[in-house]
Amino acid sequence: MRLSIVIFQIVRFLLPPAVIFTAYLYLYPAVHGCGFPLPTRTDADRAACFLDGRQGAGAPPTSTTVREPAPFRLLALGDPQLEGDTSLPDPNVPSFPSLYTFREQLSTAGLAQWPRYITNAFLNFWVHDISKLIGGYRKRLDLWGNDYYLAHVYRSVRWWTDPTHTVVLGDLLGSQWIDDGEFASRSDRFWKRVFTGMRRVPDRIAGLGELDEKDEMFLHGKLEALNDTGVSRWKDWLINVAGNHDIGYAGDINQGRIDRFEKNFGKVNWETRMQLSSADDSVTAAPSPFGTDTNPPKLRLVVLNSMNIDSPVWDQSAQEETYRFLGRQMERAMRQRPQDATVLLTHVPLYKSGGVCADGPFFTYFPAEMGGGVMEQNHMSEGASEFVLDGLFGQGRQGVILNGHDHEGCDVYHYQHPEEDVPDTNNSPATIGNWSTTHYRSARKHVLDNQTHGIREITVRSMMGSYGGNAGLLSGWFDAELGRWRFEYDTCMLGVQHIWWAVHILDLIVILLALALLPVALVDARLDRLEEERRLKSIDKSSEKKRQ
Repeated sequence: MRLSIVIFQIVRFLLPPAVIFTAYLYLYPAVHGCGFPLPTRTDADRAACFLDGRQGAGAPPTSTTVREPAPFRLLALGDPQLEGDTSLPDPNVPSFPSLYTFREQLSTAGLAQWPRYITNAFLNFWVHDISKLIGGYRKRLDLWGNDYYLAHVYRSVRWWTDPTHTVVLGDLLGSQWIDDGEFASRSDRFWKRVFTGMRRVPDRIAGLGELDEKDEMFLHGKLEALNDTGVSRWKDWLINVAGNHDIGYAGDINQGRIDRFEKNFGKVNWETRMQLSSADDSVTAAPSPFGTDTNPPKLRLVVLNSMNIDSPVWDQSAQEETYRFLGRQMERAMRQRPQDATVLLTHVPLYKSGGVCADGPFFTYFPAEMGGGVMEQNHMSEGASEFVLDGLFGQGRQGVILNGHDHEGCDVYHYQHPEEDVPDTNNSPATIGNWSTTHYRSARKHVLDNQTHGIREITVRSMMGSYGGNAGLLSGWFDAELGRWRFEYDTCMLGVQHIWWAVHILDLIVILLALALLPVALVDARLDRLEEERRLKSIDKSSEKKRQ
């Protein structure tokens, strides 16, 4: 059988699965039905579309879902952790050290020792040098593929779901210990490979929250408008939250690390405010419950560096700056209207007791001679968590919290009982001061209880390949009948990175075989002609012999 026929049969066999798998890979958000949760308007709808948007068993038949997308749609990505040159073989070490060792041994040993040295050098060359060289190239290929896997997750979900805002919730890079050159190299890959076409939020926007609401400039065009042309600018801006692998924990953060992060990715502490367009029908769907206050509802976006909230710290001035920023946000929260809400974006989750999330409480500290500061932590401490909850969300203030760090992800509800009620400890596995915490899926009665105030905290599962390439989808909209903002969350996952590799390898094999098919077919045709010519010559010779 000719080689071209074999190749054709292989291509014909591999082409259908290659097309199917490639279509799935590039359309997986559509295949999985990924999308931002759609708004609902009434309390009945709220019960019917509880948690993940599925219809509740006791929902009234009149409940409806608004088909228009929410005005605030946040694509949340957690912990990409780009690795780099520090995970590759040291370029200053010779590629074949056994050959250098062998040369040194030959220069000092006698002729009688040469056979043993040659044997050892041969074994070391193949067992250690070659395997190390192959491992280095494999690691380079792995880093390259990981960059484009993350880029594929981001591009596919963004293209299909059309977010208004995008955030990476910390640990953009893989280590805080890298030098400035390696930091710049990984930052370059972050922007040019993974998040191509995106830019960090400009400082002039990140600093808008520093303006007072009475400032004339702020009132005339400085407030970001949802459902307006103002939000289109955010489609090309990437909100970056500082994580421990970007700037370190409290015990090793210094101003130099903060400066290089802010230069490449934006401020570590900042706030901006957005408001619904007055033309939005969600604002005018019902009479205003706010009396004479007819200003459109606002949404406050707060990016908080949670890496140095806890103590002890290495750089006291950096922690003081974080606390000054947090204090200003708490002052503004005290003036927050009932129709406004806060979206808090940070890296380290709030405190939960063991068993609530995959990561339980955990703290380690540097030795005293190295400052004695926080070396590692899974959550904020109880005191810091209560401080944040009370200061930003206490006294009935509305909002939602998103963070990263725990790669497995978690979804909880922090709620406060009325003062006369005692928390049910059997149903509340964690407490933070006067806040109780439970899994969000178990919090239905607390969410629906008008006498109970609560805040949802979503720890977004990592987008790394080993965690399925997850992307979080947060919708926020204003419910005029309830007189407040509401938030719903969903996820979209591709699968482990091996899927991305397998599909592209299969595609590459099919393409190479298809490209090889024509030249191989031409060679086969040439061989057929030569074979036919030889056959005819043989027949002619046989005929000539018979005539003789």
